[in-house]
Amino acid sequence: MNLKDQFIKYFVSHGHKEIPSAPLIPENDPTVLFNTAGMQPLIPYLLGKEHPKGKRLCDAQKCVRLTDLDSIGDKTHHTFFEMLGNWSLGDYFKKESIHYSFDFLTNILNIPVERLAVSVFAGNEDIPRDLVSAKIWEEVGIPKERIVYLGVEDNFWIAGDSGPCGGDTEIFYFRSNEEIPREFDPNDERWVEIWNNVFMEYNKDENGKITELASKNVDTGMGLERVVAVLENTDDNYKTSVWKEVIEAIEKVSGKSYLGNEVSMRIIADHIRTSVFISADPAGIKPSNTDQGYILRRLIRRAIRHAKKLGIDTTMNWMEPIALEVIKKYENYYQEIKMNKKVVLDVLNNEGVKFNRTLEKGLKEFDKMLKNINNKVIDKEQAFRLYDTYGFPIELTEEMGREHGLSVDIEGFKEKFRAHQELSRTASKGKFKGGLMGHSEIETKYHTATHLLNAALKQIIGLDVHQKGSNINEERMRFDFSCDHKLTDEEKKQVEELVNTWIKEDLPVKMVTMSKEEAVKSGAEAMFIEKYADVVNVYTIGDVSKEICGGPHVENTGVLGHFKILKEEASSAGVRRIKAVLE
Repeated sequence: MNLKDQFIKYFVSHGHKEIPSAPLIPENDPTVLFNTAGMQPLIPYLLGKEHPKGKRLCDAQKCVRLTDLDSIGDKTHHTFFEMLGNWSLGDYFKKESIHYSFDFLTNILNIPVERLAVSVFAGNEDIPRDLVSAKIWEEVGIPKERIVYLGVEDNFWIAGDSGPCGGDTEIFYFRSNEEIPREFDPNDERWVEIWNNVFMEYNKDENGKITELASKNVDTGMGLERVVAVLENTDDNYKTSVWKEVIEAIEKVSGKSYLGNEVSMRIIADHIRTSVFISADPAGIKPSNTDQGYILRRLIRRAIRHAKKLGIDTTMNWMEPIALEVIKKYENYYQEIKMNKKVVLDVLNNEGVKFNRTLEKGLKEFDKMLKNINNKVIDKEQAFRLYDTYGFPIELTEEMGREHGLSVDIEGFKEKFRAHQELSRTASKGKFKGGLMGHSEIETKYHTATHLLNAALKQIIGLDVHQKGSNINEERMRFDFSCDHKLTDEEKKQVEELVNTWIKEDLPVKMVTMSKEEAVKSGAEAMFIEKYADVVNVYTIGDVSKEICGGPHVENTGVLGHFKILKEEASSAGVRRIKAVLE
């Protein structure tokens, strides 16, 4: 019996009702492109709505995350994945949840207890240290030296600025053949997180006051692919039973071995699996230049590019045998995969034919461009034309440029790309306060600094980063942004250094008034475009930032002082928060 079946069977035997996976494309939620976690479709029930199947639930939820897209090709990252979860909606709490998790891991999966460690919430000024969970872990058999207390950044959950919240406990597995350390060090990368149990026991009101909830919930999440790799004793997810037949199909189509061609084969395997699920979804997504359709097109075209690297004849219907292995693996679990099999195969074949046709035209266009290159740089207009007209991913343009000793104006391309995305992105219906309560000199500086921080995050983390809210007072700035991972120390350092570089460059801050339509066409960013009037102010900071904004701002970045990040933490699901000061 595979892990997914074992998980569901176990929790059903303990009084949970299995619920079907929600669609991959969220229903009636224009704020996100895909469901990114098992709890996302259940938020209304975690917030108090009664679930028709009762208080104990379990499922395997289809998820897609794009924040790690550039990491696909390594051993552990995936765009599509399955999240196993069990929930208690006002029923059992910490004791039962921890007992279930420990029992499943040690008695059902037969994981030795000596390979397990846990983290629990360390507490803060409002909420006490979670000694209850720590005591329960000791009682089931986790030694005290394998239990660590971590802060809000690592072991706390809240959906937004206010509402139900609480600490969580994360379970780690020692994935190494080396001697297991007596004490658990969460910074030791040999310890891999395999399960997260969130305990929602408090409510935070709009004034920040914390009170205990009368009805407490448990929300857990276990990444299937990661745990299968642990159980099968490999550090390469793509060598597990999850991927076996898919990788073999790629080897057969290419006539090459996985060994030595891992990166391209992982990308093809991942992107075709995700494309199968997106195109099979009831939402009827087709490749396009907007929203989910844009992601689907990008994934298929990236797979085609790596197929060419492997020497596959991409004029043939090469994706079908790989997709059929994906369909065979999942059709008994997800009805839409079986029902929409023909749709999926048609989407892959049609996009393959279309891209191959434009690829040939694009290559001819590229050859023409070579005659109009200045200073050995492919400029932003040329790079964006290859992307927009001929479907060339920017990575392909970079690769081809390198072959001719040319570089690409990436920053210029990103500017054009942002304007394109702004036009195509579904505007979020959420509302956020501007956060500027006064117009003092320091608040004006902080307001300008938020623009620099936004620009720096896009450069260091990726173009998918978008501002989700801000709050400024005379002591500090707070900035919320879309990001599905905790920033590493290196990422925080790079962001900080980039902002300070721009401050030292004493960049001019300029404002131009124009129509909202003109502003969007010019590439100006806006947090929620619909909240602005028809005529807007567009602020540019040198060549690094261009945003629609109400102001006010300083005239030059040189007056801002030194930018320092104090804290980076979770704000809500898929949203991180930075608190920073100007010194």
